[in-house]
Amino acid sequence: MKVVIPLAGYGTRLRPHTYTKPKPLINVAGKPVLGHLLDKLSELDISQYIFVVGYLGDQIAQYINAHYDIPACYVEQHEMLGQSHAIYLAKDHLNTDEPVFIVFGDHIFETDFALIKNPKSDAVIYVKEVEDPRRYGVVMMNEQGHIIKFVEKPENPPSRLAVIGLYYINSGKKLVEALEWQINVANRITKNEYYIADALQYLVDNGMIFLPETVSNWLDCGNPDAVLAANQYLLSDGGMDNSGALDIKDAIIVPPVRIHPTAVISQSVIGPNVTISANCQVTGSIIRDSIVGENAVIADVLLTHSLIGQNASVNGHYNTVNVGDSSSVGMT
Repeated sequence: MKVVIPLAGYGTRLRPHTYTKPKPLINVAGKPVLGHLLDKLSELDISQYIFVVGYLGDQIAQYINAHYDIPACYVEQHEMLGQSHAIYLAKDHLNTDEPVFIVFGDHIFETDFALIKNPKSDAVIYVKEVEDPRRYGVVMMNEQGHIIKFVEKPENPPSRLAVIGLYYINSGKKLVEALEWQINVANRITKNEYYIADALQYLVDNGMIFLPETVSNWLDCGNPDAVLAANQYLLSDGGMDNSGALDIKDAIIVPPVRIHPTAVISQSVIGPNVTISANCQVTGSIIRDSIVGENAVIADVLLTHSLIGQNASVNGHYNTVNVGDSSSVGMT
């Protein structure tokens, strides 16, 4: 099986962090989002990983080459023309009878891969029931439980089953055929982007059997709130908490946390739900529900719900006040 991982987006909702690193390399619970994804995929029999990169894509290759021994190749997307366009750029690698698994690289999810390890259909689409499906592509199913329709960002959703960015197709040739039809023949484009829903609908209409598979958890790490939610999930439920292995004499640690052994922490309270990266220095501070990047220096501050980039410096000061009854004081 071949795996295509589109990674070329600018990550504008995560600026200023994505000015200097691509979104999939944002640190969550001690590892980039892309690292968590590759760890998850390692249980599959994969002949080739195809990474579709763009802005700062050289950092993607550097990270993978440094941390993973996998058969990888890279395709560059110069224009952000959507999902199908990104995948179509990899057509020379995909135009075979080998199955293809498409995984978007800014997601953290929990599921088993039973339906693609032992396929019972031509394709598998991973879905999750959501409260507001209007933000997503959704699927409709027939009485046999087969997917019969894909609808992208519907105003009146026909279901609450959102497509989450994991797609298994049993033939790369058929996928390339669908993408060529969408882009070069029908020009099916929505708001200047080619959405994969149109290519998948082409395959359904031409007789392929699609089954849905649910995920037990799914986090789209596309904005700061989502990144911090993913950090909390991985620390509390994903086994990334290392508080039990820490020996920090001059600090209070409130689990769950992920603190790199090279971090130096003193006179501080850290946690819950905090990631402290390599070579950080933290003194006189209280930090909770936050992620601190490599080589950051934090002193005399109270941080909550914060993302601190690598090599950043955050310094504060404490105040001494004499406040009478029924007073209200605001301090900065």
